Amino acid sequence: MTSTPPTVAVLGLGAMGLPMAQRLAQTLPVRGFDIAEARLDLAEQSGIVRCASGRDAAVSADAVLLAVRDAAQLNDVLFGEQGIAQVLRSGSIVVLTSTVGVDGIADIAARLAEAGVELVDAPLSGGPARAGAGDLLIVVGASPAARVKAQPILERLASTLTVVGDRPGDGQALKTVNQLLCGVHIAAAAEALALADALGLDAARTLEALGAGAAASFMLANRGPRALQAYDEDGAEVLSRLDIFVKDMGIVGKAARAAHLATPIAAAAEQLYLLGEAQGLGAEDDSAVIRVVAPRRRTA
Repeated sequence: MTSTPPTVAVLGLGAMGLPMAQRLAQTLPVRGFDIAEARLDLAEQSGIVRCASGRDAAVSADAVLLAVRDAAQLNDVLFGEQGIAQVLRSGSIVVLTSTVGVDGIADIAARLAEAGVELVDAPLSGGPARAGAGDLLIVVGASPAARVKAQPILERLASTLTVVGDRPGDGQALKTVNQLLCGVHIAAAAEALALADALGLDAARTLEALGAGAAASFMLANRGPRALQAYDEDGAEVLSRLDIFVKDMGIVGKAARAAHLATPIAAAAEQLYLLGEAQGLGAEDDSAVIRVVAPRRRTA
C-alpha cells in the first residue's frame, strides 16, 4: 500500500527557492508563492501551483518549505500580519532551509508547537544549479517524528543529508560553523589571488598549481575563476551574492560573542564583506571581495 505524497508549499521563489520548488515538483505536488510576479510565472511554467499569498499556499499543505532572507523575514512570514502560522494544519511541518542563526529558533519552534506544527531546521549549502539537481548539503535539527515527515522532501533535494540533533536550532548551529569556514576561505582565496597578481604571476597557471597542492580547497577551486572574472566589465555570474556573507558572517560573530569565543580571523573576513557592501558590491558575486583587496588587476 503506497502512501499519498505530501503536498509542499514553497514560500520564497528566489535564487534557491525556485530551483528547489522545481526539483520537488517533479515528484511531489507543489504550491508556490513569491512577491515577484516574474518568479511566480517561472514557477507556474514548471508545474507549480501558483498561489496568491503565503497563506493561500500554506493552508492545504502538509509541509511548508521556507526560503527566506533572514530572521526578520522568517518571523514576518510565520507570525506577521499576513503570517501563515494561523492557517497551518495540525500535524504539518515547517522546513526552514535558510541560514538565520540560532537566536529565536527555540521560541519559533515552541510557538508553532502550540498549533501542532513542528519546525524542521534544515539550512543548506550549494548554489541554484545544485538545488535544481538535488545535490545540496543539508544539515538537520528536528525531532525524529518531524524528520520522518520531512524525509521525502529533504532526500529529493540533498545529496548529503546530515542529522546533527533532535532540536530545531541544531542545524543553524552547524551551518553557522560552516559559514565561518566558507567566509574565511573565500576571503583568503581573494587575498591569495590578489597577491599572485601583484607578483606578476599568470592567474590561470596560479590557480592550476594551487589546486594541485596542499593549498587546494573547494572555495579556491569554485570561487577562484569567478574572482578573476570580477574584474571583467560585466563581472562574474552571480551565484552567491556578497551581501549574503555580510549577513552570515554577522551571524557567526554574534554566535561567537554569545559563546565568549574569540574568532579574530572570521572578524577580519567580515570586515572585507562589509567594505565590499559599502563600495556597492553587495549584489555582485561574493568572489568580488577580491576587488576590496585589490580594486584593479595589475597584470593583463
